Amino acid sequence: MDIAYIPSPSRGVLYLGPVPLRAYAFCIILGVVVAVWLGSKRWVARGGAKHTVGDIAVWAVPFGLVGGRLYHVITDHQLYFGEGRNPWNAFKIWEGGLGIWGAIALGAVGAWIGARRRGVPLPAYADAIAPGIALAQAMGRWGNYFNQELYGRATTLPWGLEIHKTLPNGEVVTGVYHPTFLYESIWCVLVALLVIWADRRFTLGHGRAFALYVAAYTVGRFWTEWLRIDEAHVYFGLRLNDWTSIVVFLGAVAYLVIVGRKRPGREDPATIDPAAHLEEDGREAGGKTDGKVDGKVDGKVDGKAGSGAGDTTVGKAGKGGDGKESSRSGDEVPAAETVAVAAEKSGEDARNPI
Repeated sequence: MDIAYIPSPSRGVLYLGPVPLRAYAFCIILGVVVAVWLGSKRWVARGGAKHTVGDIAVWAVPFGLVGGRLYHVITDHQLYFGEGRNPWNAFKIWEGGLGIWGAIALGAVGAWIGARRRGVPLPAYADAIAPGIALAQAMGRWGNYFNQELYGRATTLPWGLEIHKTLPNGEVVTGVYHPTFLYESIWCVLVALLVIWADRRFTLGHGRAFALYVAAYTVGRFWTEWLRIDEAHVYFGLRLNDWTSIVVFLGAVAYLVIVGRKRPGREDPATIDPAAHLEEDGREAGGKTDGKVDGKVDGKVDGKAGSGAGDTTVGKAGKGGDGKESSRSGDEVPAAETVAVAAEKSGEDARNPI
């Protein structure tokens, strides 16, 4: 009897009245939030403005979703077109089916548009968000878990994934399989940590941190793709995504080597984000304004306090004969004279005790 230590969820959607909350979509949204948050922190640390990553993500994310779906529909067109297929299912993105290759490619186009609008160099932006993208993929893979899809070959390993689902054609699938979603999720977390470490250790710039992410991801993807048993196109004994992984890996490594020789180090922080200078100028202008206001307020308060103190002191000291005159002109009496009058008064009181 098969024993699975990772049971599949009974369903991947919850309903709040008529509104469906799909786990697949939630995992993708959560991944985007984490990617933008981490990317923003890294961008600011490189000298950029705080909101730049989010502003560019407004372009990159929709383009990426469209690109991911297009890649899936094109490479797995037999699932949507042909005899007995419903082409409208190609728009049901919530049922799963996003190709990372298309998401990155078209997402880069959206990022390029957003970066140009902000005056930001795309390679520097890509370096900042690279670890966040890996973490977003790690979270997105859990959407496959809730949809009970993209699992691997049958296994008797103790961490096998139990599957019990009914396919659209009515076939029932049951058994214990490799949890390839979990393998890839863990691998993506490791890739994110690798990029963060290497970026700090070797001061990666000009797109090299992003290239490292791409190269490292493809290594893990090649292995998990080799384990998967879902329907796919096979060429010369390898699945299409395996061939894609090989080509993309070679391209990423070539970019790392070539750019590393021509442009070592990282971009000048003063040149990567014009908005950062606007924020800095705004803070400086605010500080100068506050300084002027504070100075004027403090000066007025101190002047009034000093004037009041002078009147009181001289008034009390001059009660012997010139009290009225001193009270009226207390502001004009020097401090030394005030002290002398007070000392004389104290001496008289000492010679004539009550």
